[in-house]
Amino acid sequence: MFQFGNPQYLYLLIILPLLAFAQLWFTIKKKKALKRFGNPELLNHLMPDVSVARPMVKFYLLLLALMALIFTMAAPQFGTRIQNVTRKGIEIIVALDVSNSMNANDIEPSRLERAKQAIVSLTNRLVNDRIGLIVFAGQAYTQLPITSDYASAKMFLSNINTDIVPTQGTAIGAAINLATQSFSEMQDVNRAVIVITDGENHEDDAMGAAQAAAEKGIKIYTVGMGSPKGSPIPMGGTGNFLRDRDGNVVITKLDESMLAQIAQAGQGEYIPANNIRSGINNLMDELSGLKKSEFESKIYTDFEDQFQIVALIALVVLLLEFMILNRKNKLLKNIDLFTAERKKKQDVSDIQ
Repeated sequence: MFQFGNPQYLYLLIILPLLAFAQLWFTIKKKKALKRFGNPELLNHLMPDVSVARPMVKFYLLLLALMALIFTMAAPQFGTRIQNVTRKGIEIIVALDVSNSMNANDIEPSRLERAKQAIVSLTNRLVNDRIGLIVFAGQAYTQLPITSDYASAKMFLSNINTDIVPTQGTAIGAAINLATQSFSEMQDVNRAVIVITDGENHEDDAMGAAQAAAEKGIKIYTVGMGSPKGSPIPMGGTGNFLRDRDGNVVITKLDESMLAQIAQAGQGEYIPANNIRSGINNLMDELSGLKKSEFESKIYTDFEDQFQIVALIALVVLLLEFMILNRKNKLLKNIDLFTAERKKKQDVSDIQ
């Protein structure tokens, strides 16, 4: 695969056609100026050492060198190779609530966006650990299998919205059960599930699922998104909110009691949304304290810089431009193979 490390420098390529146009304009203007002094053919005899082609060749060589320098600054890179890397870490699966209630904006910019920011912050602090991503509403789905590729985790996370799961609801238990089944088959690896939700569980036995996970050595942490006072659920358009059958605006509230009970059943900890930054830091400190296990991961190596090749081309072209003089070569200017050949043929014809 191929990419540029600094693609912004490629915008400088627009200079090349501008310079070429400017050179053409000055050449035409120069020819018009010479015509004012007399017949161009007569002027060529008066200036035998002046070359018309050499300055043009030198200019386009400089243009080529400039193009090579721009590509050098853009840092062309080639990759990728898959490597097996042995790491020491733990396995973490994040279960993210994507029900409509997560669109509530009692936490700016919204519960869901704030949750995604928290996951990015969490991912940025991971070192040699594996992470997976599950989304859930009325049902739970694996968004990203357990992996060491943090860049992929962030990419998948950026595409998550409340339309990604067709069935509405909040099935926290289903999310915990799916997360429990989604870890690797390796033995003696510390594992944790982080459930990020507003806690309005209407579907299943979330505490039972958390307790079952804890019995398998999997800790369950819950992160509450929203406020206990509640907020209406936006449904698109200004002032358009979700309403019940009687036409009343539905208010979604953070159920801290439920989330605290789930975390307790899962031998983990509950983190309230109003203190999510310090809560995530405390969570990472606790996860970092867990025993690290060795596991082998397949990762893509970084792209390798290959700007040296383009830089060498620029240097060779500049040296070539430097060696070419503006004037005709004194040793070669009198050599005219075509004229000599015509004269030879003429002499043979005269003899005959």
